[in-house]
Amino acid sequence: MVKILIIEDEEPIRRVLRRILTEEDSLYEVDEASNGKEGLIKINNNNYDLVLCDIKMPKLDGIEVLESVKTSNKSLPFIMLTGHGNISTAVEAMKLGAYDFISKPPDLNRLLNSVRHALENKSLENENTILKKQVKKKYQIIGESKAIKVVHDLIDKVSQTDARVLITGENGTGKELVAHNLHQKSKRSKAPFIEVNCAAIPSELIESELFGHIKGAFTSAVKDRPGKFESANNGTLFLDEIADMSLAAQAKVLRALEEHKVQRVGGNKDISVNVRVIAATNKDLNFEIKNGCFREDLFHRLAVILIEVPPLTDRKEDIGLLVEHFVKILSNDQGLELKIFESKAIESLKNYPWSGNIRELRNVIERLMILGNNPITQENINQFAPK
Repeated sequence: MVKILIIEDEEPIRRVLRRILTEEDSLYEVDEASNGKEGLIKINNNNYDLVLCDIKMPKLDGIEVLESVKTSNKSLPFIMLTGHGNISTAVEAMKLGAYDFISKPPDLNRLLNSVRHALENKSLENENTILKKQVKKKYQIIGESKAIKVVHDLIDKVSQTDARVLITGENGTGKELVAHNLHQKSKRSKAPFIEVNCAAIPSELIESELFGHIKGAFTSAVKDRPGKFESANNGTLFLDEIADMSLAAQAKVLRALEEHKVQRVGGNKDISVNVRVIAATNKDLNFEIKNGCFREDLFHRLAVILIEVPPLTDRKEDIGLLVEHFVKILSNDQGLELKIFESKAIESLKNYPWSGNIRELRNVIERLMILGNNPITQENINQFAPK
């Protein structure tokens, strides 16, 4: 049930507001406070979804209540009420975080619409917070080995800057996790994180994907379309498998990095972009440069900071933690039986070469949770793990 607190020193107005709210929606549970001090105590001791607060009150006025609450609970919506409304008071209330400002006596429809919209907005903010936590958990880097601590330290040092980062490492080591963590810990975290897998896009389409196109630029261009650089404006653009990008596209990426501008395919208008670029590859770019497959000037533009993600064989001491992590994820997300791994089974897993790295380990854990016993034994490992 939605809990609403009315802070108002005039009892007749509290009674009217209560009647309006309870008659509007039986799901509204209404509480009251006769002054600001009492209201603040109730807010600190209860979980309200919305506060209707008068401005002029004894002991503690509405602006003081709002300011006090917003220092610790920014998500709690306030609708301010006053019979002495003026523009300066409204502006002050809104700057402090009030959702709306309504003069007394309140217009019935105006008040109810404001209450509904404030609650809907709070619900969306809560859902957004939950989704962000889920995303953060999804891209968590698991491990306490010396090798992975080096990566964590680099992420912490680099994330607060706009320095371009080149992430290297074998397939399946978690290069995309590093990119997501760099973004999540950066000042751009509230802006878009746009990912482009350069190896998955045909060479004839990569430029349109990155820079967009105008209507009629090619046969299937039926309307103007922004590219990933524009979509990532003020945020982060992650160019995965950068070594698989064509030389022509590399030249345009280099220009975008140098001038902070892009041109859509078929167009001649410069579009300014403010994008942090993070790139990743599993290839040796020095070798690619020597063979004429990658531009050396682009390499130096991208590799301001180099982060090498270690293969799983260099961090075997993390395998126990990774197994525990994957067991929880697979149990929660896929409803698989929560199984225990015997210590000998974990030791057996540490002895595999893991050419597919963490991605391969996750697949093996999933296979064992579906087909193995509980607890998972060394015999299960020998039966279902790679030979």
